[in-house]
Amino acid sequence: MVYARASAVVYLLWGLLHVKAAYAVYGLGVSLDPGMVQGRLFQGAFNLLFFAVFASVIAVWLNWKNSRIGYWLNVVTVSVTDIGFILFVLVPGYLPPFPGVIGPALWVLAVVLSTLGLRRGSQSKKEPTA
Repeated sequence: MVYARASAVVYLLWGLLHVKAAYAVYGLGVSLDPGMVQGRLFQGAFNLLFFAVFASVIAVWLNWKNSRIGYWLNVVTVSVTDIGFILFVLVPGYLPPFPGVIGPALWVLAVVLSTLGLRRGSQSKKEPTA
């Protein structure tokens, strides 16, 4: 249960970081003239905010209890979010590696901890062998 709860805390930190990132993307959009680019930035900020809040709620509600469905919901949601960030923002160099690597590092740590939590949790539920 320790790994599951630790992963929930890390996912929550990931979510809070991405709420801040969503606000920064929104701020970038506000600085532009109205048009398609501004609209797409606002949409991106909205989507990022949704993923951040979703991952945070799942972390507190399900990952904390070592839920298998919570595991998959956050692994998929956070992985898709951060893979896109890595491919389209970090790799081209639009953001320096630090602080850019903080989100992906939290993602990897949360996945490792939640995987350990599920593996240890399922092992403890097995019947002892004679």
